[in-house]
Amino acid sequence: MLSPTGLADLLDLQAEDSDIDRLLHQRESLPELERYKQAHAAVDKIEKRHSEAAIAMAETARTLDKTSGEMELAEIKLGQEENRLFAGGMSARETEHMRDEVAMLRRNIGTMEDEVLALMESREAQEKALEELGAERDEAAASKAELEAEIKKQWKSIDDDIAKHEGRKADIVPSIPEDLVELYEELRQGKERTAVGRLSEDGTCGVCHLKLSKAEVAEATRSDPPRCLHCRRILVP
Repeated sequence: MLSPTGLADLLDLQAEDSDIDRLLHQRESLPELERYKQAHAAVDKIEKRHSEAAIAMAETARTLDKTSGEMELAEIKLGQEENRLFAGGMSARETEHMRDEVAMLRRNIGTMEDEVLALMESREAQEKALEELGAERDEAAASKAELEAEIKKQWKSIDDDIAKHEGRKADIVPSIPEDLVELYEELRQGKERTAVGRLSEDGTCGVCHLKLSKAEVAEATRSDPPRCLHCRRILVP
């Protein structure tokens, strides 16, 4: 028969394990964890918008360079054609054709000037939007970093407490028979992590809170180890 001291040690073991379970649950359910997930998602969303904005601005810059280059070539050609027109020496038909060519070049250059101006305005707006997104991203990243630091701080405190309980548990386990520890661990897996309960003086199980009759108490305490007839947990009289 297991000694009362051994049963008391088992109750102490349960207390340490319950504290460890509580701390592990606390570690996994910190309010900051949900806020960190939200902050992480916010940073990712802003990063995506920033990347898309940067790509759009780069495309605008390429189009601006292309249009500016085409306009510059058109202006050079216009200058050449105007020089030829002013130099004279052409037939009336050639002169008329040259005038039409010059007029078309001027119209094209005017259109390209409008396009360049619009592209410059668009690029300026995109640069401003990109700068604002960068500031928003930096702010969100800083908030995320603060939450991460707070979570690590709380985790360290919790882990230190867990280590203390693990140390006490390591001191208790050797005083309990190995087969009883195995039964205890087996019950914890299927009994909501609680395998041991105190049997009160009136015969009530300290875990399932059901009362045993005198005959049931006698039957329970005759078993080795004592087991509640209702929930089958180990009882400590």
